[in-house]
Amino acid sequence: SKHPDPLHTLREVEILDAKTREKLCFLDKVEPHATIAEIKNLFTKTHPQWYPARQSLRLDPKGKSLKDEDVLQKLPVGTTATLYFRDLGAQISWVTVFLTEYAGPLFIYLLFYFRVPFIYGHKYDFTSSRHTVVHLACICHSFHYVKRLLETLFVHRFSHGTMPLRNIFKNCTYYWGFAAWMAYYINHPLYTPPTYGAQQVKLALAIFVICQLGNFSIHMALRDLRPAGSKTRKIPYPTKNPFTWLFLLVSCPNYTYEVGSWIGFAIMTQCLPVALFSLVGFTQMTIWAKGKHRSYLKEFRDYPPLRMPIIPFLL
Repeated sequence: SKHPDPLHTLREVEILDAKTREKLCFLDKVEPHATIAEIKNLFTKTHPQWYPARQSLRLDPKGKSLKDEDVLQKLPVGTTATLYFRDLGAQISWVTVFLTEYAGPLFIYLLFYFRVPFIYGHKYDFTSSRHTVVHLACICHSFHYVKRLLETLFVHRFSHGTMPLRNIFKNCTYYWGFAAWMAYYINHPLYTPPTYGAQQVKLALAIFVICQLGNFSIHMALRDLRPAGSKTRKIPYPTKNPFTWLFLLVSCPNYTYEVGSWIGFAIMTQCLPVALFSLVGFTQMTIWAKGKHRSYLKEFRDYPPLRMPIIPFLL
């Protein structure tokens, strides 16, 4: 009698709750080359409240989550695989998150710029500032967030489709709160323009514009690095575009340029909340850049040794 091909024996998969070890689901007749994504879809059929993005499946209750593209027969399991399930909580798509995060500041800033009633007192309703820098600041702030919205829709490729819903409240508080705080002072009837007048504003505008162009250039270079629909990772290198040459010295020049833009905006407006926003943003982006830098070093043995995470030669 011929033996069945061991690679094609149908598998059984049991899914247990990672915390309680309670048996949630038993799948028999699973193809050996089924992916974790396919197993998640089968699990959803019996437990519709846990859609695939909410599920974390792992081989060990406290272990790392398996990737969607992992294949059953390549995992260290026998003919009956035991997987442990954790609920990641309500999920929301990254695109939705970014659109909410960035549309908020754009709209909120404009409420202050147009001096909508109930902000500065009745006699200032819908009045306009006499300082050119106030109008310029509104153009720069609006441009920045419109750029981010368009990049979210047309440029960025997200390697993770979703994030936990609770993050959106935290992120919106940060972006919306700072936008309101900055806008309140910059558009205030008693706002005074920067100490060194037009020279300071021009220098700051130059910094802002250069950094916005740089940030966009890096986003385009990173997009071209990853073909649509793939999750392959490569080392980013400078291209013909001079703005991308910062890749020679830092791993995350998009963050370098982003911080630069806000420093430019702070110099232009000479406004303390803007400086604080730049500082908080810089702190957060440094943490992200260090993480990205570490993962590059771990993944690529030939990673350029001269690069720093966010500030050339320093940090």
